[in-house]
Amino acid sequence: MRATGHATLAIGFALGLALLAGKAGAQTAPTRDDIVGKLNHFEEAVEVDIPALKQQVMERARARIKNDPGPVNRPLIAPDLAKLPAFNAQIQFDADTPIIQPESYQTVGRIADALVHASLLPYTFLIVGHVESNSKTREANAILSQRRADAVRDVLVNTFKISTKRLVPIGLGEEQFLDRAKPTSAVNGQLQIMTFAKLPEDAPARPAASPPPATKKPAKRH
Repeated sequence: MRATGHATLAIGFALGLALLAGKAGAQTAPTRDDIVGKLNHFEEAVEVDIPALKQQVMERARARIKNDPGPVNRPLIAPDLAKLPAFNAQIQFDADTPIIQPESYQTVGRIADALVHASLLPYTFLIVGHVESNSKTREANAILSQRRADAVRDVLVNTFKISTKRLVPIGLGEEQFLDRAKPTSAVNGQLQIMTFAKLPEDAPARPAASPPPATKKPAKRH
């Protein structure tokens, strides 16, 4: 009996360690170099009007379309974003809120480390929020995705001191699934960081213009 009891305890302890290891592995933050490697191959900007896109997301999410093809076949609202370098971040939020869970702060910190890497300093970045298809309305999910993108921007700015001029948050809700074949997959709740555009270069200082040479008045004839 004693041997059996020890064996049971050993098995239980081993299972506990395995569960802890699995949980820790699932929450392992990416390295700075992982993120830099995804974002540092920017080639050219895409023509995306972010304020207009925000409006389009909300209008489409609110629309009651009789012939809506459903989440699997719904067209992407901003397909050109797929041309930008992107890093998909698994950031955990409290349910139905933009509150970042403590275990995800390390991931946000690694993103901040990447954004101040020398190869990424010349660029601005989109923070793109998504939400998987669920029991909420598309409008509610569009609003939530924007609030989550805003929340990550705020942490990067206020905690990690990234310039707000370099960060543009945009929530796409259910309007641009990361895995269109599986709309309810947790993958569709990931947040994306995208290299969006080059920062405008400061205009070179121009020397003060020299005054035009004085014109000589013609001599008066007597």
